[in-house]
Amino acid sequence: MSDVPDALRRNRLDEEASPYLQQHADNPVHWQPWDETALETARELDRPIFLSIGYSSCHWCHVMAEESFSDPNVAETVNEAFVPIKVDREERPDLDSLYITVCQLVRGHAGWPLTVFCTPDGKPFFVGTYFPKDASQRQPGFRQLVQDVADAWADPEQRAESEERAEQWTAAARGELEDVPDAPGELSDGLLTDAADHAVGQADREYGGFGRGQKFPNPARVELLLRASTRGRDEAGTVARETLDAMASGGLYDHVGGGFHRYCTDREWVVPHFEKMLYDQAGLVLTFLAGSQRFDSDRYASVARETLEFLDRDLRHDAGGFFSTLDARSEHDGEQVEGAYYVWTPERVDAAIDDETDADLFAARYGIGKGGNFPEGAEPDWTVLTETTSIGDLAASFDLSEVEIEDRLARARKQARHARGDRPAPARDEKVLAGWNGLAIHAFTEAGLVLDDSYADTAVEALDFVRERLWDGDRLTRRWKDGDAAGDGYLEDYAFLARGALATYEATADVRHLDFACSLADALVAEFYDEDAETLYFTPEGGESLIARPQALEDSSTPSSTGVAVDVLDALAQFRPDSQFGTVARRVAETHAETVDATPLNHAALALATDALATGRYELTVAADSLPTRWRGTLADQYLPLRLLSVRPPTEDGLQAWLDTIGLDSAPPIWAGREARDGEPTVYACRNRACSPPTHDLAEALDWSP
Repeated sequence: MSDVPDALRRNRLDEEASPYLQQHADNPVHWQPWDETALETARELDRPIFLSIGYSSCHWCHVMAEESFSDPNVAETVNEAFVPIKVDREERPDLDSLYITVCQLVRGHAGWPLTVFCTPDGKPFFVGTYFPKDASQRQPGFRQLVQDVADAWADPEQRAESEERAEQWTAAARGELEDVPDAPGELSDGLLTDAADHAVGQADREYGGFGRGQKFPNPARVELLLRASTRGRDEAGTVARETLDAMASGGLYDHVGGGFHRYCTDREWVVPHFEKMLYDQAGLVLTFLAGSQRFDSDRYASVARETLEFLDRDLRHDAGGFFSTLDARSEHDGEQVEGAYYVWTPERVDAAIDDETDADLFAARYGIGKGGNFPEGAEPDWTVLTETTSIGDLAASFDLSEVEIEDRLARARKQARHARGDRPAPARDEKVLAGWNGLAIHAFTEAGLVLDDSYADTAVEALDFVRERLWDGDRLTRRWKDGDAAGDGYLEDYAFLARGALATYEATADVRHLDFACSLADALVAEFYDEDAETLYFTPEGGESLIARPQALEDSSTPSSTGVAVDVLDALAQFRPDSQFGTVARRVAETHAETVDATPLNHAALALATDALATGRYELTVAADSLPTRWRGTLADQYLPLRLLSVRPPTEDGLQAWLDTIGLDSAPPIWAGREARDGEPTVYACRNRACSPPTHDLAEALDWSP
């Protein structure tokens, strides 16, 4: 190894801030971060790259690390034949998008850990996901796979085949990720209801959710259904409610501590993968808040409230920003075991809950018995909490009123949460990501309007945290951890944070948040919009050159960043009509209109944004120093899916100071001529350039229709 550079003689991940990379810093594999040193080394040595992509709370990433990456013999082969590079997909979603697309195209499925062998210039010629160390009936073993790939690369004929395959796969990935339709399409007024009809057709009417296998939360799809239910699609509302009920009552939801796990492994919503992701909490809070308004449901509001409390308690930095994830695993009998922190047994219940009747109620409500319901768990009697017995049935069985049942269960959950806090806790990934914080900020601001205005204060603190640490006035950095900010911001960072900033303005009437949203939108258009292709790319124009420049049209675990960008640009165009915001939003939506029409459920966020463009927003302009307290309850009770709330100063003199702040010479239409009347707070409800008469009664304005 005399010709090997010093950097490749050791594992360099101890120099990285990412918790996921730090988890692999002690592996005998000489892991390199994705940087110029590693990439240049691969080119100079003409060595293939072994690329492994994962994230800190990924269960099978941990398993593969323990089985293969910790094995000295496997490491020896990897170190001698490859340049091994480890990537945190949460820090580098651009790389993840490229190589996960190849895996989907080649294998028909994809996931993490993502296992990729590449040519020295980064073009993939072998892809897969998790591999056991030794072969099983269904999978080859990683130990043999590494040796086989190394031998094939050393053979000139097989290497040529690998290089040809790499060129073909790279071209396919470019076509999948970069190409746009030859001609724009038309925005359809019927897109939303058509999409909702598709969603109803795919719904699991027995257990809730969609499909017949693993169950994933899909906030954008539920929002499609909720919005369509206001346009004569009653069955869409029924399916939305069935899905919300399933998520709230099953194992996806943490009934003791609040918040949601990643997804459920079964059709019945019983056993989840237990990691908790910031983006899931944010999206589901918004969904349950909307459900609480649409169906006048205290239950849905409680789920949203408990999830926000979880975020504030367990995923929040002391200075206001939000951390990324909680791991699925925690310590049990000296080992890291998935779900150990969250599961219950009859003995654990009896030890945690003081009152015997309370304990019996808790066990009956959540199905805790000797048999357990977690067959993959480390112990045979482990139970994942699910609501197996209704409050009415409990009242009948225990001869107590439903009110007393609810009070006793609330007391039992509080004691259970306290007792659970004594268990070894899952690890927390404490990186603060700009985009994911934008999603959380949006959730807290909406809660500030629907539940209690104090939630908006939390949103302001988080927004200020990100702005102070990740925004330099022109460009956004993606990640902050322990004082270190690094990485280019991607489209999702700008779009998600801009939407969060706009929502913060809506909830607080503080124009500086609107100004920040507009600044982010200006940078978004400059860095990500391609005028020739009339699309938005995921990576900035001046970013690292990769094998392809991806777009982000489809929803994944997070909403499509293109969809969110189109939506927020269209909304901000109402305040900056002189900008490119409205033009870019419409052109991007038209570019992808036929794609969205063909597969709306894969593009739910973009479909929602397209619907806003096609049907127009519901503007509520309030001329007052702040949103009147007496109006908050009225607004909280209304499901207004296309609402754009804008509080402006009551007088023209006051408005001028705002115009100066955001750099406008004259008032935009959403503010122009909409001043306070008779010295009292005044509201204007407008859609498609038609407005209600000015009124001092919000309920009256909401009843108006053009």
